[in-house]
Amino acid sequence: MQVQEIIETNRMIQKHNLDVRTITMGISLRDCGHPDIKVFCKNIYDKITRTAKNLVHVGKDIAGEYGIPIINKRISITPIALAAESCRTDSYVPVAETLESAAREVGVNFIGGFSALVEKDFTTGDKVLLRSIPEALAKTERVCASVNLGSTKAGINMDAVKQMGIIIKHTAELTAERNAIGCAKLVVFCNAPDDNPFMAGAFHGIGEGESTINVGVSGPGVVKHALETVKGESFDVVAETIKRTAFKVTRIGQLVAQEASRRLGVPLGICDLSLAPTPAVGDSVAHILEEMGLESCGGPGTTAALALLNDCVKKGGLMAAARVGGLSGAFIPVSEDAGMIEAVERGSLTLEKLEAMTCVCSVGLDMIAVPGNTPASTLSAIIADEAAIGMINNKTTAVRLIPMPGKKVGDVVEFGGLLGRCPVMAVNRFRADDFIARGGHIPAPVRSLTN
Repeated sequence: MQVQEIIETNRMIQKHNLDVRTITMGISLRDCGHPDIKVFCKNIYDKITRTAKNLVHVGKDIAGEYGIPIINKRISITPIALAAESCRTDSYVPVAETLESAAREVGVNFIGGFSALVEKDFTTGDKVLLRSIPEALAKTERVCASVNLGSTKAGINMDAVKQMGIIIKHTAELTAERNAIGCAKLVVFCNAPDDNPFMAGAFHGIGEGESTINVGVSGPGVVKHALETVKGESFDVVAETIKRTAFKVTRIGQLVAQEASRRLGVPLGICDLSLAPTPAVGDSVAHILEEMGLESCGGPGTTAALALLNDCVKKGGLMAAARVGGLSGAFIPVSEDAGMIEAVERGSLTLEKLEAMTCVCSVGLDMIAVPGNTPASTLSAIIADEAAIGMINNKTTAVRLIPMPGKKVGDVVEFGGLLGRCPVMAVNRFRADDFIARGGHIPAPVRSLTN
């Protein structure tokens, strides 16, 4: 790096919240299977603690030496529904508790992969995994779960959609005394990527190697500051400014990824280009959109502004990293973004507008609190809508809904830390019971026939 680049990078870190959001080590558990669940649990504990024993230490060393904040060190694993399928058991809760112990031992803040891939149908292991999710998330702090129930190639498993509404409600009830925190660790996907380093949806895909290092970068504050220098300029200038800024941000992530890979002796995976916000002032995707000229995020023009942002982040980052993957784009989690929270509170941002924004952003309806009396069928129908957007548009969509027991629209839920706070949002009052009760399968679209 040239001297001027170093100075500029230091300014981005010190004044505009630039950070590497996560180093995530992916670990395959495919060689850990055993019919006895106790043996299986021992196998996965030994492998995780052996493989990731230096992850946190190396992350801290890199951060100290380069002066680059690395906020989280995490682990993703082979989806447990696959890895544990040979176990003769009717519950994977002991597996979740083992993952919790392993995560504590190596010092990571989250471990993702208590997951199932059910876009076409269920295996026995998938069914056990789904039944285990509420209790598993209630009994652990660091374990994250995800379910992929749709894809462009396979369509949408509506039986899984129905179950997930019920599972989310049950998880909220079991963790009600902790603000339904279990639901914050549960993501429902369509077109889930195998190499996503961000929680709560990370898992180590079946096409991945024995282990890998994936890095997620973040710099909403940097992008907003860059746009402040081009006030009143055309969107051509805005686009070029975002692309140049995304390139600089991604180079930092690439540097950290290479160093972590080298020091840990683990192959380099991908750099995820996502702009991941935090509740901190000056670190908001919503404020980037407002910097483009919107009065408030969620108002007219929001989807167009987000489409430009998402596209330019990808274009700028692609040239800066050896491999790009994961989710890559702009995240719009309500509770984790100060600007999104403000927009909900002033009434410009609604659930329906967030659904529209899903069409052009990285993920979808993320970290959204809804009233605790929202029916399970309504949650399922919201999931189905998001999955349909992902399936038809050949993109990843995801849902992280948190039905808050005892809370109503306008109440505010405090999660703390990176999860922030969340105003309880209104949900459409019209029911979808009969729609969800149909079950079955929504067929894949014509565009799936590409082979």
